[in-house]
Amino acid sequence: MAPEKQRAIRVDQRSQMAAMQALESKSDEELERETRFKSAAQTILGARAAERYDAKAARAHFQRALTAARPQERLQIRRIADASLALAERRAGDLKTASERLGVEAPSGRQLFTLRLFGLIAPPSSAGIVARLRGVVLVIILIAAILGIAFGLVSLVALPFGGLSLDLRIFYGLLLLVVAFGVLFYFGRRRQRAANAKRAEEIAARSSR
Repeated sequence: MAPEKQRAIRVDQRSQMAAMQALESKSDEELERETRFKSAAQTILGARAAERYDAKAARAHFQRALTAARPQERLQIRRIADASLALAERRAGDLKTASERLGVEAPSGRQLFTLRLFGLIAPPSSAGIVARLRGVVLVIILIAAILGIAFGLVSLVALPFGGLSLDLRIFYGLLLLVVAFGVLFYFGRRRQRAANAKRAEEIAARSSR
């Protein structure tokens, strides 16, 4: 390949990744209307759908991205799609492999364990009926266990003060759960946003080389 053509391809790749970074701040509606950098916009939409665990929508966006992409862009989009779809379909092992192939930091062991657990509780729509029934049973057991723990903690804390009535223990147990889940959701979303931003920067840096 001629040096001039190689330089042109590298410049074009850098402009594409710069466009992807600029598009990250746009809403889904704005990305759907994007025409100049359609492949980058559809790739971002696919990654966002995967973060919502919507594998069907993610796959559709990545297919549009590949259709709109130029040949030199398709390999990177396929790698992003592999990692994103592994996340959406709760395939922890495939997510680790796809992340390494993409050249970004693989999820930690704790994150992979959480994804496996989530895959058991809320399997993807492509899973069979047995897996989904198992998920329902696990959710019921998990809710009962969490309620029991909260009720027991409230009862234990109230014991030195003479105890509380059953109604109050149930009320404070539910209140404790709401507060605990609210805190976990807040910090979980913040960590997820930070991880996604870091992964996007790593993808951009690797693709611009």
